[in-house]
Amino acid sequence: MDSEQLLAALAPGRTAALARAISLVENGGPGFEELLAALHPRLGRARRIGITGPPGAGKSTLIQHLVQTWRRRGLTVAVIAVDPTSPATGGALLGDRIRMEEVALDQGVYIRSMATRGSLGGLAVSTREVLDVLDASGFDRLVIETVGVGQSELAVTGMADSTVLVLVPESGDGIQALKSGLMEIADVYAVNKADRPGAEQLAREIEITLGIRRGNAFRGMRGHHGAARPQDAGTQGREDGKLEGRKDGTTEGRKDGKPEGPTDGKPEAMAAGWEPPVLLTVASKGEGVEALIEALDRHYAWMTVGGELEARRKRRLAARTREVVDRAMQRWTWQESRAEAVLRERLDDVAAGRMSPYQLAGEIVSGLKQGARR
Repeated sequence: MDSEQLLAALAPGRTAALARAISLVENGGPGFEELLAALHPRLGRARRIGITGPPGAGKSTLIQHLVQTWRRRGLTVAVIAVDPTSPATGGALLGDRIRMEEVALDQGVYIRSMATRGSLGGLAVSTREVLDVLDASGFDRLVIETVGVGQSELAVTGMADSTVLVLVPESGDGIQALKSGLMEIADVYAVNKADRPGAEQLAREIEITLGIRRGNAFRGMRGHHGAARPQDAGTQGREDGKLEGRKDGTTEGRKDGKPEGPTDGKPEAMAAGWEPPVLLTVASKGEGVEALIEALDRHYAWMTVGGELEARRKRRLAARTREVVDRAMQRWTWQESRAEAVLRERLDDVAAGRMSPYQLAGEIVSGLKQGARR
């Protein structure tokens, strides 16, 4: 099947065409860039949602319930589940989709497992481009599940419209939360396995961490001797400062999971800034999933009204363009110029210590510049 046939065949439910197109893009096969270029005008309808967090946080189970809820609403969903590649064998288990077996046979759901193939950042090298294929195919929701990440694998934020950070009571204490780079990037926080001890405490620590960044870390707490502080006017919360851990998955605020106070989810107020909600979920029981979807919908509405959605997508396109240029320049440098020949000619000098790798690199770059000026 050539690129034109693939282009015509791509649609939710056409799993054979989707699989061929994704394999072509993932492997960098002949014509993959032409296919992506032809798909570009179709992009932009799907919402891209990143799900990240440490290993064992329950991301796959949570995604399964998200998918089931979206499907009940008539939405089509594609999931990219990224699994780590073994540095020893180069293989990958690709087992995350096993936890989503209840939705795997649904014609409105497409699940693709990808190996990182040594890529850093919790995602595979070609994840961005595979997302484009799925977006152009007409899916309503695209979900990107990263590998179990640590503190700095933040690549998912450059691919998603909204990012959910899933944590569990075992994720660590408040100091761990403060130092984790992941705390800087999420749009929604989900404390999963909230039926375990310590879940509400972790949620409160996240709230405080986020409050330190916003300058309102102790909003909702009583002042000295129980007196209300002036800056707390209009806020609610328990007098002991603890979170209201409700069955609907929210940790604080109104029962519908929407923010308290003057913002109240209204478009004119939302443009002022987004305060990431901290939700309690129990993925194994499907608890808190509706509240999580509502939070994602509110975040999407806020981005749309304030222009953040367009800004994020433009940043993605700029990053993609740079990646394509880098890829083309690397291919040209080592396959079509004299760079590889110069490297082989000078390698003995570098090995003998008569020249450093930096000097050799400078000579190669200088030769490339001279050739470009001719």
